Amino acid sequence: MPCTTLLVGKKATFDGSTMIARNEDSGGLSFNSKKHIVVQPADQPRHYESVISKVKIDLPDDPMRYTAMPNGDPSEGNWYAAGVNTAGVSMTATETLTSNERVLSGDPMVKEGIGEEDIVTITLPYIRSAREGVKRLGMLLETYGTYEMNGIAFSDIDEVWWLETIGGHHWIARRVPDDCYAVAPNYFNLDEFDLDDAFGEQKEHMASADIREFIAENHLDLSFEGMPFDARTAFGSHSDADHVYNTPRAWYIERYFNKNTYFWDGPDADFTPFSDNIPFCMAPERKITVEDVKYVLSSHYQGTMYDPYASSSEPLHKGELRPIGVNRNNFLSLTQIRPDRHEAIRILEWVAFGSNVFNAFVPLYANVDKAPVYFATADSQVTTDSFYWTNRIIAAMADASYAKCKAHLERYQLAVQSEGWRIIKETDKKFEGLKRKTNAAAIKLQEEANEQIAAMVREKTDDLLDKVLRERSLEMKNHYSRADA
Repeated sequence: MPCTTLLVGKKATFDGSTMIARNEDSGGLSFNSKKHIVVQPADQPRHYESVISKVKIDLPDDPMRYTAMPNGDPSEGNWYAAGVNTAGVSMTATETLTSNERVLSGDPMVKEGIGEEDIVTITLPYIRSAREGVKRLGMLLETYGTYEMNGIAFSDIDEVWWLETIGGHHWIARRVPDDCYAVAPNYFNLDEFDLDDAFGEQKEHMASADIREFIAENHLDLSFEGMPFDARTAFGSHSDADHVYNTPRAWYIERYFNKNTYFWDGPDADFTPFSDNIPFCMAPERKITVEDVKYVLSSHYQGTMYDPYASSSEPLHKGELRPIGVNRNNFLSLTQIRPDRHEAIRILEWVAFGSNVFNAFVPLYANVDKAPVYFATADSQVTTDSFYWTNRIIAAMADASYAKCKAHLERYQLAVQSEGWRIIKETDKKFEGLKRKTNAAAIKLQEEANEQIAAMVREKTDDLLDKVLRERSLEMKNHYSRADA
């Protein structure tokens, strides 16, 4: 999928959490409805068959319960996309990547291999750490191959890992440093990579077993002798399309978090929207919050000449670059694993549906046996009983009257996220006040909180729909008013 990923190490966040977040965007001219569900072990297949590639995989008989973000229409498979399991491990998959001819000729794609449709389903229920996630997925890639290049993130309470596939069977993975964040648009993102560590202690790097031989046989290392190995130049694309579709997204996000570290604008800029060497990860100038993640993953290049909504944007550049908050956003999810909370209530999943410019970020507890119906409904029928579809309707209307609807949107986003935090904090305190902190008690309390959040979100979203509908109705082309009626 044409997505955008943001990963944050525990020493770079406001509360010591690890955080992994990703926008899933539909491709081309399509829109995929999404929902939030809980998959019980009894519902997990033991003999898996992909809808798209028809690959068949026998899965272990001991899956864990996990949350997921499947397609509303299952005709092309589940596409579970993102979730958290009962071991406290999260993953999000996938970020579609680009490559080059030398890679693709040396290890062609496997038509009958695994892909984005399958990866969460065959990985997440069986892993007990982020590292385990890398190793299991690496094994699956080497065994079955893949028909597309992808990036996949894993997190637990201590670590965040990012894996990128290479050709049909190869892969490398890097641990995001604790004091850094990392940005991944739709190209090959990993840059400097320590192969010695990957084949040694594996403190920060891992790779497929024969990656060194693959690099040598296909003359992929473009670094001069004595220079660090640059994975992006070796495995990635170098196309003009990257400069309107991919590099601008990395530029805007890193410009936001490190505005004083480098020059980002003007003739003397260190990095521009068209730079191929924007770093994969950086240490931010301050700690990163959940709200920061929502802001940058909703970006339409505010404050620049590329903003499609700004009246001051230069016509030549307005809408020139692919926004992060695009009309085809299916959902945004962020997993926040909080170290200062009891393990039974530690994990929050923040979710938003539809175009991120117009939606709000909603916190949900992850250690639950069921999801609220409002978030778990998203089939092909358009209905305001679905959070996804209501957001899609709001976005389609508000986009045409952005200037008039902006204040309504901002008030809605602030209200939902503030009230969501309040309910989370209140529920955390209720749990701490329990004499017997059992997992069963924790699940019950968290499900009640999620239902309370769902009711609040629906009320505020319906109110926003009413306001946006009124603004658009007043601007209809057949409008007419008579003061003497």
